[in-house]
Amino acid sequence: MTWRPVLARSVVLRYDRVRGTYLLLLPERVVVLHGNAGGVLRLCDGSRAVADVVAELVARFPGAPVAEEVPEFLRTLRKEGWLR
Repeated sequence: MTWRPVLARSVVLRYDRVRGTYLLLLPERVVVLHGNAGGVLRLCDGSRAVADVVAELVARFPGAPVAEEVPEFLRTLRKEGWLR
């Protein structure tokens, strides 16, 4: 089965204009995302497999180590319970 990451029901992705970055709003917790993490998570809507997310980011950011970093980032968030 191919994993199509999507935010867990209790997690909300929001852009904070004051901080100029994305936030993950969790029950009783806020996680400040750095770099392109928010952009990566915006692609995690349940319709794309991890390979599709990586392919889209490779097209946007040629030469960036997307293929190595993004799957590990998503696995980490899944372990935290923030992605399903």
